[in-house]
Amino acid sequence: MAEIKAVCISQKKGAKKHPVEHVVLVADYGIQGDGHADSQTHRQVSLLAVSSIDKMKKLGLDVKPGDFAENITVEGMDVYQLPLGTRLRLGDEVELEITQIGKECHDRCAIFKQVGTCIMPVEGVFARVIRGGRLKAGNSVLRC
Repeated sequence: MAEIKAVCISQKKGAKKHPVEHVVLVADYGIQGDGHADSQTHRQVSLLAVSSIDKMKKLGLDVKPGDFAENITVEGMDVYQLPLGTRLRLGDEVELEITQIGKECHDRCAIFKQVGTCIMPVEGVFARVIRGGRLKAGNSVLRC
């Protein structure tokens, strides 16, 4: 079974996120206190698999959850392989819908400049919040 390895936030866009004890997701908005939360976008929450971070570690990077500006780091599920429209149940309350896989990087991030590649533009996943609630590391992740 897949589970949440870390939940992360940052107050500003374009910054690494830092792990926190828990987050509160709001339906059709995102994570309270996170700079990317916005009811006007389909990219309210970002997810990245631990396996994706591990690929960058194999290139010699010392990276951890949040370093790719992802909100939710998932272990045991390659979220980038899920089809658009897939719904996920996280913990007991939260439901997300996958809206985008990968993204265009307008300005090469520090990771790209260091090793010539970055995993987020290919394997980062974005979702909108269908049903909100509280999440923390250790919560389960299931396909609906």
